[in-house]
Amino acid sequence: MKAPSPSAPSLKHVRRIRATPEAVFAAFVDPREIVHWWGPDEGPTLSAETDVRVGGRFRVVFRTMDGELHENMGEYLEIDPPRRLVMAWWWSTTPDLRSQVTVTIDPTDDGAQLTVLHEGFADIETRDSHDAGWAGALDKMATHLESAHGEEEEKT
Repeated sequence: MKAPSPSAPSLKHVRRIRATPEAVFAAFVDPREIVHWWGPDEGPTLSAETDVRVGGRFRVVFRTMDGELHENMGEYLEIDPPRRLVMAWWWSTTPDLRSQVTVTIDPTDDGAQLTVLHEGFADIETRDSHDAGWAGALDKMATHLESAHGEEEEKT
């Protein structure tokens, strides 16, 4: 995939999560973790498949609360656990409209700072839809990981 055009719409989310950088990275590549948070709302993630290697692909199917079924796909372009992940991104319904997601994870005193940069949208409307989707999904991810991290601390 060629680099996104600097003039194409993009979005960025930054979150502090009380979980290890390794746990945050795993949330993006481990199907057992993906099913806990993928998707913009409380609708279920029905399946997640990953082939975590440069050139490998991922596929996630989820249903939103309005009943719509969505199938998100992509290809891993760069993998540097637990700090960085770069993925091509597309939907099964529009495979020619590809964008790029760069995930950066930095350690903090109490966990990790997660930055998600999603670039190369076809238009502002698509960017805005994804912006809302990422906000909801990252809220779910933080809740899931912080709950799991809290359980780990209680065991020690």
